[in-house]
Amino acid sequence: MTEAWGTHSIEFNEDAIIKRFRSGQRDEPQREWGALQLLHEYAPGLAPVPLREQLAGDPPLIVMSRIPGTPLRGQELTRQKLSALAESVKTLHNAVPTRRILELPPCTWYPPVVDGKARAWSAAASDLGTDPLVAQAFEVGKAWLARTSQAFSPPTGIRPVFGLSDGNLANYIWDGTRVRCVDFEISGRSDRAFELAEIVEHISMWAEAAADTSFFLTQFDLTAQEAERLQNFRILLAYIWLLMLLPGQPGARRNPPGTLNRQARHFLELLG
Repeated sequence: MTEAWGTHSIEFNEDAIIKRFRSGQRDEPQREWGALQLLHEYAPGLAPVPLREQLAGDPPLIVMSRIPGTPLRGQELTRQKLSALAESVKTLHNAVPTRRILELPPCTWYPPVVDGKARAWSAAASDLGTDPLVAQAFEVGKAWLARTSQAFSPPTGIRPVFGLSDGNLANYIWDGTRVRCVDFEISGRSDRAFELAEIVEHISMWAEAAADTSFFLTQFDLTAQEAERLQNFRILLAYIWLLMLLPGQPGARRNPPGTLNRQARHFLELLG
């Protein structure tokens, strides 16, 4: 486990980890503690074992078992690792009974929120830089959003899943055989198409690792409705990343030169 890309502090003990939260405004500590308990009940071994909590502390903290291995972020993602990642994601989605998932709040980062932020950030963008491809992608994205005003409402017939709601590969720990999951502070009720889009469109997956996302997605037996939603979510999340990488935005400072151009090209390719 690592805090290189995290929003919390972590203290490593010999057989346990203490996670101190920098914020509790979105019930991050409660979400994480509840997720660890839920997965310990229905998918033991997939996530750290919850040991104790001080949710009312200042700062709130959770103590959990240590997971052996290293984050997938920064590694070469071979097909072996992608298959192991897919197996863990499938377990995450399928292990918890639907009745328990329906009791959970939606993930903090879920389609209506992402859609709203894409529209707000797009409207507020003022500096696109000087790259004509970026300007083209930005305008194409705005036009696409205008045509898809109701595309992200959850339709009937979509089975809810328990979701991590964060595709950052730092949240997936590889021990040489299997992948386990960490960091559940924005987790909750979600749907499979959005969760998969969040993974394959995260910059740590496609831009940093240059992973074979098509191979990864073939590990999932999607319905036609899910496949259509997956494509829409991929476009939406790719546009969000474009906006976050614009000059002056946080993503521009955290990623190497040329990432914005690659994201613009990738976004336009997704739109076909």
